[in-house]
Amino acid sequence: MSKIQYVINSAIFSLTIFSCMPVFAADEDEVDAVVSCLKAWGQHPFGKQPKYKTLTSSVKVFGIGDNSKDAEITNAPALVVVDPGVNVMGGATVELLNPNGWYCLKSQVNVMGGLTIKAHCKAHLASALSGVTVLGSANSNNSVTVMGSTEVELVGCK
Repeated sequence: MSKIQYVINSAIFSLTIFSCMPVFAADEDEVDAVVSCLKAWGQHPFGKQPKYKTLTSSVKVFGIGDNSKDAEITNAPALVVVDPGVNVMGGATVELLNPNGWYCLKSQVNVMGGLTIKAHCKAHLASALSGVTVLGSANSNNSVTVMGSTEVELVGCK
């Protein structure tokens, strides 16, 4: 099986799984993601056993489906794990708008579509995984992109 076929099959499988699975706050994958992101940031305000919230995943096929958005603005640093989103043959946007947000991106799967991550200028972003790009472009290293593009756009800059 070629790498492209594997990624497309994984995306289709993910569409089925993500639309049916409940999200558990302390699953092992999330804990591993948090550890990876904290390591990537180096210095952070969260200590050894940080509390975090999870931004649930979104699934968009042919542009149909919801975008993910975190618009809660906190007074203190907030650690947010962004669950994997899946975008197939359409456009998707993930909005990470908390200026005190420390966003840990588990991964994104983007097949033949465009993914835009809108992040507040003061927010911190880290990826739990390194990305893969096949026949596309990606200016972030936190996703699987096949024949599409992934962009990070900064918002709220003054």
